[in-house]
Amino acid sequence: MNEQVLKRNNVKVIGKGEKTLVFIHGYGCDQSMWRLITPAFEENYQVVLLDLVGCGKSDEKAYDYDKYSTLQGYTDDLLEVCEALELKNVTLVGHSISGNISILASIIRKDIFDNLILICPSPRFINTKNYHGGFDQTDIDDLIEALDSNYLGWSKAISPVIMGNPEKPELALELEESFCDNNPQIAKHFAKVTFFCDNRKDLEKVDIKTLIIQCAEDNLAALTVGEFVHSKITGSELTVLNTNGHCPHLSNPNETIQAMKQFLLY
Repeated sequence: MNEQVLKRNNVKVIGKGEKTLVFIHGYGCDQSMWRLITPAFEENYQVVLLDLVGCGKSDEKAYDYDKYSTLQGYTDDLLEVCEALELKNVTLVGHSISGNISILASIIRKDIFDNLILICPSPRFINTKNYHGGFDQTDIDDLIEALDSNYLGWSKAISPVIMGNPEKPELALELEESFCDNNPQIAKHFAKVTFFCDNRKDLEKVDIKTLIIQCAEDNLAALTVGEFVHSKITGSELTVLNTNGHCPHLSNPNETIQAMKQFLLY
């Protein structure tokens, strides 16, 4: 059973140390997106990498549209991976939508997790009367319609918007290629789960040490979103990087590593 779980999520374990860092990538990506970050932690931590089912080199046959119609399906997978590896003293590092998955996991199994590191998280993308998620309902409807009608074209158009850092076009190209490598039907389904999620009420349930790493300018999760998450998670820390884009672990890895290490040392 454990072997099946690890194969399902294409789990890789590297590094050494009694404490563990588990990295969970964002929408449309895979574990390779952490390659500039993990070497800085391999000496002192056991590092666990995985691909969400339907992404990267995960077992695509394991993708169940009902199971993954909410983030709970991915959360259950993450918990099964931790149990299969018998992990304790874990710091979850979740990017974007996987910040929500990490939050849900930490609430369910408080005995496993010590810390959360949320990189550009967004508990809800759609604006409400008293909340600014960054997008109106019509914006998300248009985004989903474009994704449904022309996934490859959508991937090409959205990648530079998400990545930012126009002076580094190779990063947007990498993100586009990552999107295009995924099964379009699964990617469309996951996009709807991502952009229609609402995990705002879960933030107040978090009671472990939490760091939010936010970019000063982010087209997908604005600074106001990071500040909202910070305000709702008691005792959390907010580090704002003087950069732009939604993927600082790729565009500004050194600053991201520095923020993580400073948090983990205290």
